[in-house]
Amino acid sequence: MSSVKIVEVGPRDGLQNEKTVVPTDIKMELIQRLVASGIQTIETTSFVSPKWVPQMADHEAVVKALPQVNNVHFPVLVPNQKGLENALACKVKDIAVFAAASETFSQKNINRSISESLQEFSAITHQAVQRGLRVRGYVSCTLGCPYEGHVPITQVVKVASALYRSGCDEISLGDTIGVGTPKTAYAMLKAVASEIPIEKLAVHFHDTYGQALANVFACLELGVKTVDSSVAGLGGCPYAKGATGNVATEEVVYMLQGSGIHTGVNLDKLIQAGQFICQYLNISNKSKVAIAMLAKNS
Repeated sequence: MSSVKIVEVGPRDGLQNEKTVVPTDIKMELIQRLVASGIQTIETTSFVSPKWVPQMADHEAVVKALPQVNNVHFPVLVPNQKGLENALACKVKDIAVFAAASETFSQKNINRSISESLQEFSAITHQAVQRGLRVRGYVSCTLGCPYEGHVPITQVVKVASALYRSGCDEISLGDTIGVGTPKTAYAMLKAVASEIPIEKLAVHFHDTYGQALANVFACLELGVKTVDSSVAGLGGCPYAKGATGNVATEEVVYMLQGSGIHTGVNLDKLIQAGQFICQYLNISNKSKVAIAMLAKNS
């Protein structure tokens, strides 16, 4: 494998659970820094009701302020039909929809059954594709659920395949509560890849048990070429007690570059982007790579 695409989810997935509401200008500074580091796909915001996610209340302002950069994509999360209509009004070019492989999680997270959510997202995806948008599909709880525990691989395959058939360009497989191990992550991805081309799949690991980077490496063995990550390890899940953020982008880039795999990312600039938002939030940087390199260069 010669290259891997990094999908940076920090501005959306990373910030959405922070108690400190981040002003639009600070979010834009973070996004600009991430662009400058060479990342070409950055999930920026969510067109969800501010009542549910106050941190994303400025989604329209964020989208309208995005830099016009060739070959850089800024997907936004769209939870329902109204969200799609608002996103279309803002002339977005990339959207993402999210379903769960766990019935209980689906009900708790979006107040819909898996079947109902897939039906709605199929309609949303169809409309978006007709308008020339790129659509990403997320599957959460692929390796475990905070309510049900074990999630059958067959269920993950079923949900991922439904999203793919509906027209999603890419399917991101998420270990929402970070319980996976390299062996279970490999088995899950292999099963999904038997139904969906591996080049259409991405992996999305949280680091609750410290397994995320190992899980990424295991999945690289199967040929996955897209990895979701969050700068400085920002993030968490409001429906999963104790769940930490996504694997830190700095860690993923360091590992890939050290393995001779091209990412197109300038690690020093990436670390500075992560440090910028951590200093604003007054939180510690969760990236070991960032901590080590900042100490080394101080």
